[in-house]
Amino acid sequence: MKYNHLYAGIVLAALSAGCAKTPTASVKAPITDAAQLQAAAPTYAATITAADLSKHLHIIASDEYEGRNTGEKGQKMAAEYISKQFQADGLAGPVKTGSNPYYQTFDLEKGKWGQGYITVGNKKFMMMQDFFPLGASVYGTEQGVEAVFVANAASAANQNLQGKMIVTLVNSLTDTEKAMNDMGELAKTSGAASVLYILNPADFTTMSTRYANRLKQSSVSRKNNGASKRATNLVASATVGAAILGTTPEKLFAANTKSTSFKPAAGVKILTERVVTPLPTENVLGYIEGSDKKDEIVVVSAHYDHVGVDSTQEGDKIFNGANDDGSGTVAVLELAQAFAQAKKDGKGPRRSMLFLTVTGEEKGLLGSEYYSENPIFPLANTVADVNIDMIGRMDFDYEKNNDSNYIYVIGADKLSSELHKINEEANQKYTNLKLDYKYNDEKDPNRFYYRSDHYNFAKKGIPIIFYFNGVHADYHKASDSVDKIIFESAEKVARLAFHVAWELANRDNRIVVDSNKK
Repeated sequence: MKYNHLYAGIVLAALSAGCAKTPTASVKAPITDAAQLQAAAPTYAATITAADLSKHLHIIASDEYEGRNTGEKGQKMAAEYISKQFQADGLAGPVKTGSNPYYQTFDLEKGKWGQGYITVGNKKFMMMQDFFPLGASVYGTEQGVEAVFVANAASAANQNLQGKMIVTLVNSLTDTEKAMNDMGELAKTSGAASVLYILNPADFTTMSTRYANRLKQSSVSRKNNGASKRATNLVASATVGAAILGTTPEKLFAANTKSTSFKPAAGVKILTERVVTPLPTENVLGYIEGSDKKDEIVVVSAHYDHVGVDSTQEGDKIFNGANDDGSGTVAVLELAQAFAQAKKDGKGPRRSMLFLTVTGEEKGLLGSEYYSENPIFPLANTVADVNIDMIGRMDFDYEKNNDSNYIYVIGADKLSSELHKINEEANQKYTNLKLDYKYNDEKDPNRFYYRSDHYNFAKKGIPIIFYFNGVHADYHKASDSVDKIIFESAEKVARLAFHVAWELANRDNRIVVDSNKK
């Protein structure tokens, strides 16, 4: 079913006119007894329905929203829709600056790559051929760099990396994401200017093929100045790496080669020119103040951006992102409405609730990263993040048996054993989904734990739980459409997320942080 823009406009106008319930002075005195609140939970979980999820998703994942690409028209339309839903349901806008209290606004950069090369002595290596950049660039003009070999983040404890280029080896593509997370954190804390990841020849060819077309197009990255300055990531061939480290490509990855034999070359110069323009965007926040524990915050999150329109593609050019992550976004709207109604009825929440829909996830978790570094509420007071990214579909494995009664659960045990237990008990009592922990395995090559917005909370030591239906044939394609969503499945997962958030918000004691698997 396709909703046109006129219909969506009528809905928004009706909401802003106050057709839905708005905050009133008739809110009942809050109950703060945990047992009474737990008994009330099913009443409000029942307000989360497949029909309401469908209603919202048919709007924000319609063609009129143009794939909700970060900073573009459709993303702005979705932000307006979400904020007006929050307002209509009685949530406050917690942002004190700007014209819209529901918007946390910030600038990203939209740019294209220009000239680029690395020179080592009389050897010159070309960007997009011998190496390629990922994200922003600190080398907009040619600069000399001092290269320092770092075998792994743990080995760099006593090295001076300020302003230098970290050079590291990545043994296989499956190790790339973890290496980039670990070295990215090292670069950030040490003040390194860049990280050069050297791949073996086969993996470099694979990765170059994967990124070749993408790197020729305009892309979005975080604004790279001031407090937000970040290291440049570069992926290079073994030939480039060998030249910089004073060895041969064959010896770089040889089993008997020791890192102590590497003597980085002097006089390395680099240029990765990038022509950029500011790209304003916004996270959308809805807030419900708690009662007796209001200084503590429970976050429920999803990203509402997707990848937009591909005008070069034949046939359907709009990537609607119904599952990724329209499904999570509308689940957040439904949870927000349920908690808001409970508050009006005097049934909690004891802790405050922040419903956080973020932008820029598809560009590198940029919206949640911005929030985690510029929090509206202190991160020390943030109890947990319940993150929903892709629900209501079956992945390749479950599709074989036409089984939609499952959900992958990721990260709940990484920082808090209590959060894992809460989720297990809520599911057993209320939803009876199969909880699949396949992707929670630290050795899983997909590394999904690092690939959605919860990770920017986990990096700060905040317990998280991530609900995910897995990858299917329509992932990141124009065919990720509303008609393929199984709303009954999405309803069950959203209700499970609600019960977990409800317990986090209303239990007597804040959950413990008793492990450290960030």
